[in-house]
Amino acid sequence: MTAPVRFPRFFVTSPSPCPYLPGRSERKVFTELKGPHASELNDALSRIGFRRSQNVAYRPSCVDCSACISVRVVTDQFRASATQRRELKRNGDLVSSVCRPWSTAEQFELLQRYLGERHPGGGMTSMDEIDFADMVEHTPVDSWLIEYREPSSDGTPGRLVGACLTDRQGDGLSMIYSFYEPDHGKRSGLGNYIILDHIRRAADEGLPYVYLGYWVDGSARMQYKIRYRPLERLTRGGWVAFEPAQQDALIAKAAQMRRTEALPLDGSTKDGAHGVQGQYKVAG
Repeated sequence: MTAPVRFPRFFVTSPSPCPYLPGRSERKVFTELKGPHASELNDALSRIGFRRSQNVAYRPSCVDCSACISVRVVTDQFRASATQRRELKRNGDLVSSVCRPWSTAEQFELLQRYLGERHPGGGMTSMDEIDFADMVEHTPVDSWLIEYREPSSDGTPGRLVGACLTDRQGDGLSMIYSFYEPDHGKRSGLGNYIILDHIRRAADEGLPYVYLGYWVDGSARMQYKIRYRPLERLTRGGWVAFEPAQQDALIAKAAQMRRTEALPLDGSTKDGAHGVQGQYKVAG
């Protein structure tokens, strides 16, 4: 006789200041991912808007706000924009490698440069190498660290300019955390290129979706996600595609938002990032 499947226990964090929208507070519901069915549970929860951080799956559960919207790209229908095609061409010489989730000093140094430029003063800037190793290596599901390197002339590994911690789910790839060279003199659009590469990878594997985490209307730093078409959002009635005209308007709105309009974003708040673990205290 097989043992019955144990329904997970869910918990709620205490309210804390919202990292995306000023003057608001956030709260999360979460559960542990553990045991032989962790991957199946993670897959099921991702389809209803949960994200993974180490061995925890969480989603926003704010009392008076629903601004955080789960979004995913439909891979077999994706069509790159003119800007995205230029980014693909500009960075098409990068050599990507799918690595086991094992942290390295080279990755950590790149992460520090990224955080120092893109999330100065954020919670993740205080991470040490052990914290980084925990973020990458503590996973109960099928995870990979995809590296992006510049080509070399002698066949040795080239300069590391980007990386992404990625979960492979039953219906797609979930981008847990990406980071890249923030001030590369000869390259731009590295962050977008990493997303575009994941869309290509998922399509090549016959996976229908790339999960991008939460899109937050009104948060300038989260607007890059709205630029990928077609994009689906999670509603009370399930996953629904943005209407083309609606997405056109949102893309135009995002183009008008200045980077300085964004709330100084704590680096720990990026989907699936280190820093949220401290909020999750499971009762014994």
